[in-house]
Amino acid sequence: MSELTGNEIYLKLENLQMTGSFKERGALNKLLTLTKDQRACGVIAASAGNHAQGVAYHASRLGIQAEIVMPLHTPLVKVQATRRHGAEVVLHGMNYDESCERALTDATTRGLTFVHAFDDPEVIAGQGTIGFEILHQQPRIDVIVAPIGGGGLLGGIACAVKETNPRVKVVGVQTARLPSMIRAMEAGAPVTVPAATTIADGIAVRRAGEKTLPLIHKYVDEIVTVEEEEIASAILLLLEREKTLAEGAGAAGLAALLHNKLGIEGQRVAVTVCGGNIDVTLLSRIIERGLVKDGRLVRLRIHLPDHPGALMKLTAVIAGQNANIVETNHDRAYYGVNLGDTVIDITMETRGREHVDALGSALSEHGYTFERVM
Repeated sequence: MSELTGNEIYLKLENLQMTGSFKERGALNKLLTLTKDQRACGVIAASAGNHAQGVAYHASRLGIQAEIVMPLHTPLVKVQATRRHGAEVVLHGMNYDESCERALTDATTRGLTFVHAFDDPEVIAGQGTIGFEILHQQPRIDVIVAPIGGGGLLGGIACAVKETNPRVKVVGVQTARLPSMIRAMEAGAPVTVPAATTIADGIAVRRAGEKTLPLIHKYVDEIVTVEEEEIASAILLLLEREKTLAEGAGAAGLAALLHNKLGIEGQRVAVTVCGGNIDVTLLSRIIERGLVKDGRLVRLRIHLPDHPGALMKLTAVIAGQNANIVETNHDRAYYGVNLGDTVIDITMETRGREHVDALGSALSEHGYTFERVM
């Protein structure tokens, strides 16, 4: 990573926490501040993922009854994980906002303590322990990069770091699809951005926090955004090069560095890999798209005459270039195919972009017309 970015990179692996995310720091800190009566009454939270598991896990450890309100369409694996950690799960609402409204109502009517995912002083302070740990583990660090959703993680880290060593630069990273903190900074107050889907679901927050915004404004030096493909590329690179699994939000900071969004070089940089809870089906799609982007998986649409032996000659050319065919599909009716001809889509494993170029040259030399399918 250091060679790729031109900086001295250190990864803060919060994906190795018991629940796979930094969220349990804030949850635990909040739970530890409760009075005896509050503990006896129990706590409630709204979350579709990491915060839910963090609250459930530490509430169970401390003997506190926890209830988590999750949207109706929350993936079953996340619901089961939250229940496995000891919490009662209530499925309600079509999205986080509706779940949160239900949780706040239940907290008021039943005397439960509401544990907010990010907009709570004790939760923010708990996340800020990451900043202290980074300074302790790498005292000469120059830059700290962390993702932003509602701002609890970045606000806590930035406050802890800047009040301890103001020399250290703190940079936040948001997904370009939901730049809620950037819009809040521009407006001077939290604003609700339009809903959007993103692979960085852990930071898919439409509205910045009321309590986190002042911290971001005071302590954070810069906020940048990253695109979906950049995040996916970072996930794949972490998995392949560092042998560590990151979710979309967890890879956002590294994505910003890999794609030179910070404009720094020769610096000691700590990057927070804030979580590793990613759906395996999404991970498989990310890996496949990453292979396509790197040229290690390519699909070519090739025109050839429709007579015996034509396919054998084509595959001989491909075999001569040491490309491995993994899928084929013939079509005689579409793509403007002439009568007596056919089109075949061939998906192949290759060694990279240069290998793809060499394969294309070989096909052209043998008279084949083709195009790359993206």
